[in-house]
This record gives sequence, C-alpha cells and structure tokens, in this order.
Amino acid sequence: MTDFQFMQKAQPTVALFVSDLHLQAALPRTTAAFLAFLQSHATRTQQLYLLGDIFEYWAGDDDLVTPYNQQIADALKALQAQGVELFWMAGNRDFLVGQDFARAAGLTLLPDPHVITAAGRTLALAHGDAQCTDDQAYMAFRAQVRQPAYQQQFLAMPLAQRKAIIEGIRKNSQDANQSKEMAIMDVNADAIAALFAQTGTDVLIHGHTHRPALHRLADGKLRYVLPDWEYDVEAPRGGWISLTADGVLHRHDVSGDEIA
Repeated sequence: MTDFQFMQKAQPTVALFVSDLHLQAALPRTTAAFLAFLQSHATRTQQLYLLGDIFEYWAGDDDLVTPYNQQIADALKALQAQGVELFWMAGNRDFLVGQDFARAAGLTLLPDPHVITAAGRTLALAHGDAQCTDDQAYMAFRAQVRQPAYQQQFLAMPLAQRKAIIEGIRKNSQDANQSKEMAIMDVNADAIAALFAQTGTDVLIHGHTHRPALHRLADGKLRYVLPDWEYDVEAPRGGWISLTADGVLHRHDVSGDEIA
C-alpha cells in the first residue's frame, strides 16, 4: 500500500489540485498518465481543481472538433458524471478556453485569483503567471492577449490560421526564454505579498513556474507550487496537491506518494 493509499483510507480527500500538464497529442505518455489519474485518484475526491496550462495551447472552443481535445473533454465529463466537481482556471497557454469547452467537459470556469473554503481551510488559488512581474516583456504580452477585444478579433480568424499564429508565438517564446535569467521567470515576492493581501488568505496554491515546492514565508504564510507534468522523458515528473477532510494539505510526487 502506497503512502497515498494509506492516507486515503485514513482521511477522505476533499480536493485535488493540478496544473501545467501541457497536454498534447505529441506526448502520449503524459496524456495516458493524466487519464489514469482521472480514473483513479480523482475518482476518490469531491473536487478537482485544474489550475492552468492543462493544454499546451488552446486555439478556441471550436477546436473541440480535434479528436484529441474531445478525448480530454470526454474524460473530464466522465469524472464529473461520477459526482466529482471540476473547476478550471486559465493558464498562459489555455486562457482561450470558454463556456463551450466548460459544458463539454462538465466543469466550472474560475477567475484568477480565486478563493475557496474547503475542509475548514481558506485557500487562494492562482495560475501564477500574473505574479511573474519581473518578466516585463511577458507581462506586456499578457496584458494584450487578455483583452476581450483582442480575443474577439483573434477568435474570428479561421482555426488553422489561429493555430499557425500560436505555433509562431510558442517558438518565439521558447527562443526568448533561453536568454532570460531564471529568476526573471519566477514569481515576484512583492506580487505574491499583494496577492495574499488581495485575497485575505494565509495559503496560496499556484503553478506556472515548474518549480514545485512549499515555501514557508517569514510572516507565517504558505505558498505551495505545483509541479509540471512530463512523462515522455527518461525521468518522468509530475504530481499534485491534495486536501484531506482534516484540513491538511499534502504534496504528491509523480507516483502519487506523499512528499515529506
């Protein structure tokens, strides 16, 4: 029996939190791992929170015509049909997910940031990219593409054209990131402090940075960072955070075992 299975037996799981899977057809092992997660661990929780960059990119809800995207939506819908509540927060890769996808997948769209109360705990949830304020070039890009007028104009383009534009943006971003200092692409301490003040919480869960950790801040606040998922490599990585009925948050590694 794994640590996770023992914990499940000892305390029911109230919520699971995952982010940064970057799902795409080109990563079949990562996809299989996520589908297995939905069919096992996720069936034993009350709520599942998907905190951004679940897809590598999302060109618009009309891309549900793609069999791969429909497969993911169907898997989420099947989980919701088993009584699990599903919640989705936009990431920097899939912020164009809309109500059509939400209906197809049986989930509720959340704003970023968002505050929940569960198992006697009040938690702030965010994707995390909005707090990477030292990366001024990205913040300018983010401000542009999050504008409703920009999105409306973009979504009016043919799907194939949108995908080509996104592919170009992804390549440019990869090239630009190679010349950036790692610290610039991490969250800014002042932005995190502002988020805590905005939400009035003492615990934050976010993703985006691909630097899984539990940060115990000087003022007693806790910042949990979710891992990204990548199973199509020699050393797979991934994991999630669970909240059990006793109000305790647990970090889990790629195998589902608890991280001490």
